[in-house]
Amino acid sequence: MSGTGFEGRGVVVTGAGSGIGRATALRFAEEGANVLVADLNRETAQQTVEAVRTAGGVARAVVGDLGEQRVVDEIVATAMDAYGGLDVLVNNAGIMDRMSALADTEDAEWERVIRVNLTAPFMLTRAALPHMLARGRGAIVFTASEAGLRGSAAGAAYTAAKHGIVGLTKSLAVMYRNKGIRANAIAPGATSTNIRVDAEATAHGPSVIGSHVGLSGRVADAAEQAAAILFLASDAAGNINGAVLPVDNGWSAV
Repeated sequence: MSGTGFEGRGVVVTGAGSGIGRATALRFAEEGANVLVADLNRETAQQTVEAVRTAGGVARAVVGDLGEQRVVDEIVATAMDAYGGLDVLVNNAGIMDRMSALADTEDAEWERVIRVNLTAPFMLTRAALPHMLARGRGAIVFTASEAGLRGSAAGAAYTAAKHGIVGLTKSLAVMYRNKGIRANAIAPGATSTNIRVDAEATAHGPSVIGSHVGLSGRVADAAEQAAAILFLASDAAGNINGAVLPVDNGWSAV
């Protein structure tokens, strides 16, 4: 252990079946945390649990749609019952849009992206907060995006959702900073994950976005994003609250 303060702490990571979520779950487990893997896919969630256990860590999974209150309640109740507390919440689960420009965004695309990327993190954070407040401490880390810092990294729905995550992070930091709660976010640039974009290259949105995304630079490994999440949740970041940390090889500076 490296003394990051996670030994024995209860950590929930959403979207932990793959990509940034899986890398994050593994990193927390390496630091001695008890990890709850939350994911929509049962098979990949169990694979993450098995990877954690193989490495000598503690993990269990809750499978379901985070947009459903019963799943949210199960996640929080399981963490509390199994680990005796919920110290860290990583709201990482998310989906991409079709890079659609606003005029081309259908209701179904908008509603699905907003529900998964913004409403679900809101619901889970709302459910976790009373337990954190009762203990007088808690760290919440969101996976935002470069699309939460600019208008040229995704379509209308994803951009709106990730800007919403940035606002949610800052609101939490202000509202609960005197209650022992910290809320921060990472804003990943291009990262190697299994998320795919179902976009028509000739549509207006993708044709415009394409030239801007080319400025993103090298593609990060999911472990690099996980390292930033781990830091923001750690005691070493104890006075960092309301920050949105770009992990993007300087894309946000271009």
